Amino acid sequence: MSRILVTGSADGLGRAAAEALLAAGHDVVVHARNDERAADLGELSGRGAQVVVGDFADRDAVREVADELNASRPLDAVIHNAGVWSGPAVMPVNIVAPYLLTALLRGPRRLVYLSSNAHLGGRPSLEGVDWRGGSAGSYADSKLFVTTLAAVVARLRPGVLSNAVDPGWVPTRMGGPSAPDSLELGHQTQQWLASSDDPEALTTGGYWYHGRRLQPHRAVHDEAFQDRLLRSLAEETGTAL
Repeated sequence: MSRILVTGSADGLGRAAAEALLAAGHDVVVHARNDERAADLGELSGRGAQVVVGDFADRDAVREVADELNASRPLDAVIHNAGVWSGPAVMPVNIVAPYLLTALLRGPRRLVYLSSNAHLGGRPSLEGVDWRGGSAGSYADSKLFVTTLAAVVARLRPGVLSNAVDPGWVPTRMGGPSAPDSLELGHQTQQWLASSDDPEALTTGGYWYHGRRLQPHRAVHDEAFQDRLLRSLAEETGTAL
């Protein structure tokens, strides 16, 4: 049985992944942005899930969540599911928060980062990026950055399985009711990468879509770009990976 954190698990893909992991017998930690959203996790906490609360647009809240988790039984895996589609929270939530959790959490040997095929339209440039969310950020850029983060963690931490997953455009609150992809398939790959002992799941540095490993944006495996991204995030947050 693994101990697995699923961020952004009050609804949508995060909720589906948390429910499936609980059903499989894992020790699951679920996360909500605030107390109101945490109330929606009552059913999962009743089934044994630990609940952590923190607004990932706030770096101090991310650090508090990391401190709370580091004070308890170590995590085996993290599914970095929390994300926003638009607005000033895009960069803080979609890339700064998973970066900080990756730097701060002790123990996880499997890391799964939620990407999107939108990352293919992202710009591999860090010039003018507003990491603090003073202005609206580019969703495509944020997903390129987090996909690159997954790849650089795989390179720098050889003992860790680090992968990025495109769940598809699914009918969640973010995706909208007309989204064409399967909600059921949307969570399965990240659940599998976080917990399975299948040999194919025990690989690292991949970009996945519905159980298939695909080629990401060419910048994702550009080590010079990876290093620039890490330096920028470390300087911005005061926390090195």
